[in-house]
Amino acid sequence: MSTHTEGESNTSAARASWAAREEDSATKALLKRDADTFLHQALSSPCVSTIAKAEGIWIEDTAGRKFMDFHGNSVHHIGYGHPRLVAAIKAQLDDLPFAPRRFTNEPAVALAEKLAQIAPGDLNKTLFTTGGSDANEVALKIARAATGRFKTVSFWDAFHGAGFGAASVGGEATFRSHIAGPLLPGAEHVAPFACYRCPYNHAGPDVCGLACAKMVEFALEREGDVAAVIAEPMRAVPYVPPAGFWKAVREACNRHGALLIMDEIPTGLGKTGQMFAFEHDEIIPDIVTLGKALGGGILPIAACVAREGLDVCGDFAIGHYTHEKNPVTARAALTTIEIIEDEELVERSAELGAYAMERLQNQLGHLPIVGDIRGRGLMFGIEIVEDQAAKTPGNERAERIYYACLEAGLSFKISQGCVLTLSPPLTIARADLDRALSIVENTILAEAA
Repeated sequence: MSTHTEGESNTSAARASWAAREEDSATKALLKRDADTFLHQALSSPCVSTIAKAEGIWIEDTAGRKFMDFHGNSVHHIGYGHPRLVAAIKAQLDDLPFAPRRFTNEPAVALAEKLAQIAPGDLNKTLFTTGGSDANEVALKIARAATGRFKTVSFWDAFHGAGFGAASVGGEATFRSHIAGPLLPGAEHVAPFACYRCPYNHAGPDVCGLACAKMVEFALEREGDVAAVIAEPMRAVPYVPPAGFWKAVREACNRHGALLIMDEIPTGLGKTGQMFAFEHDEIIPDIVTLGKALGGGILPIAACVAREGLDVCGDFAIGHYTHEKNPVTARAALTTIEIIEDEELVERSAELGAYAMERLQNQLGHLPIVGDIRGRGLMFGIEIVEDQAAKTPGNERAERIYYACLEAGLSFKISQGCVLTLSPPLTIARADLDRALSIVENTILAEAA
């Protein structure tokens, strides 16, 4: 279990205190072996704890300590080790464990058909990849081929993956810095929507002039030859777009001949209370990418789903992955979607998310160290500040809260240095959600005292 958080210093006092706590010999030994053998990088290594078991909403370390996992790298929509998914994977291993390229198979075709069924509009042409970063790069290749252009518009602070192309259109410094030489040419960036910090938003909904959307159109107009706008429909920080934002961007793309690519890798498949997060905003992109939860929290698989008119790359390879139509990963993804549908987890996410947001607002919204509480469905966050009026980020406070919650048995993620980002499985029981919310509330109240 990695407990690194975005924006955190490796030598912070709270992290150092956690790392220095008394460990059992097995945990110490595994941590040392990890540090000795893996290349070190920000956000994942060296690790500060271990994991020995994952089941449902729970993870357990080698010392037997259990944590509710409200992070899960956004893969655990159906929880860990869902019995129906495990059984489907085992059966597929016995039936057909692998398919060489150019030999199709039933699970892969059925998955592509299922994605076309659940996606709105004519999003019905699919290519599978092994990870979300690759899915985004396939989307970028399609956009170039379809438009004859190479430029993109995306947002600073966005995350689209760690590959060169994905890091180029992404906007997080961690994935762009210390790389010798230029990244992908033509990757233009604009400021992201950030309603909480927007003065127009605080003046009321009638005053918001969607300057953030106009910034996108300004870039499209000035560049003149943009292939695509690529963005997260709801930033996983989390940040919810202002009403009308995506409609304005969709119309701007139409006017300037640019495609709209929605990166639904963390938000798709029901996390926000809709099957796709962009459905909240009543638009349909030209391409949508999925990943993370698509493999059910067990196997890695991602997908690039494009509208039918974008099937224009038949004369050259845009993916060509060894495991492109792997029957085992395809079966895992197909079964995951069926579980989400059969257990009505999209609706459950909307219901529990609304409950959690209302409870947090009632319990914490008045505190001077709470700047904002925001989200959709079961992806919500609490921004910790030093001064509410000045909106001064409370990074050190957030870190203390994080490690105190971890000590109390709740694991989550800190985004942008001060946003407690809570993303539980859609299968979570109401009692467990209440228990987790109580841990967060009590810890923040103690910090504010």
